[in-house]
Amino acid sequence: MFNKIIEEDMKVIYDNAAFDWMEFSGKTVLITGAYGMLASYMVYMLIYLNEKYDADIRIIALGRNKDKMVQRFGEFAKKQYFIYYQSDLSTMLDIESDVDYIVHGASPASSQYYDVNPVGVLNPNVIGTYYTLELARAKKVKGYLFFSSGEVYGDVNKEYIFEEDGGKLNPADVRSCYGEAKRVGETMCKCYQHQYGIHTNMVRPCHTYGPTMDITGDSRVFASFVSDIVNGRNIIMKSDGTATRIFCYIADAVLGYFTVMLKGAPGEPYNVSNEQGRVSIRELATMLCNMYSNKNLDVIIQAPNGTYLENKHKIHSNYATGKIEGLGWKPQYTLSEGFRRTIESFQNE
Repeated sequence: MFNKIIEEDMKVIYDNAAFDWMEFSGKTVLITGAYGMLASYMVYMLIYLNEKYDADIRIIALGRNKDKMVQRFGEFAKKQYFIYYQSDLSTMLDIESDVDYIVHGASPASSQYYDVNPVGVLNPNVIGTYYTLELARAKKVKGYLFFSSGEVYGDVNKEYIFEEDGGKLNPADVRSCYGEAKRVGETMCKCYQHQYGIHTNMVRPCHTYGPTMDITGDSRVFASFVSDIVNGRNIIMKSDGTATRIFCYIADAVLGYFTVMLKGAPGEPYNVSNEQGRVSIRELATMLCNMYSNKNLDVIIQAPNGTYLENKHKIHSNYATGKIEGLGWKPQYTLSEGFRRTIESFQNE
């Protein structure tokens, strides 16, 4: 069906749900950015429900490149229930059929784009959100899920950040193209819920990793580190490695997204994070090298180049998860287990 790791993940996601998966049975789900890292795992889950449980879910997978869609989903992209829709979300979506749920996951997330293509970061999160919300309004969807980000919090100096917190983001800083666009997208979701009664929700993921990462084109450290391990290279760090981040394995994260989609309160945002996944960048690099000691790899610190706009926050606050845990969600994977599964998945391929 899928590779061994992804299929095991689908079973774990299915088994740990605090809701009935058959709520999707016979429904049509439109997912933007469908071959992207996070959204593709949601597509995999819907495929899993169709193939294993005959859920009869119609999947409308939206993306800009059909070849990439087929490369991601292989034989499943040819299934009758799988419909590819080509769009860059710069115009209104012309979908004739009914749509029951929309997941808006289309957005460049890597910092490498903030400097070279900030407009390309803004557009899917602002213009694309408008068009998908208009479609949601026209189709009277049961649920609309927006992929936001912890970047919306800006500069908040707290140990735990709750969903109602917010700090400074400088709109004149080009790096704010991502955080400000996500803020606008969230506000649009709230306004459409308030004015038109659309059941919208927003998820704010921490750093999420897993088998669908782009380990060749994503410059974020966790993707680069996994690429180094898979390819037997020393890990090159472009900072002193003291910055701490919080990581969540994709299977845990995706279960959180579906939980919010089906059980979240209308118009509300939810943090999706794993507090046990806090680690410094250097600790992460060292942990990965130690996990694969047979490869005899080292951690090497190197000066950064000029194309990467580094996040200025050295220590990330914890994303409080009491709100989503109140819906019945809890992460299952430790940091080492999640990265082991991720690396094994790439090695199997």
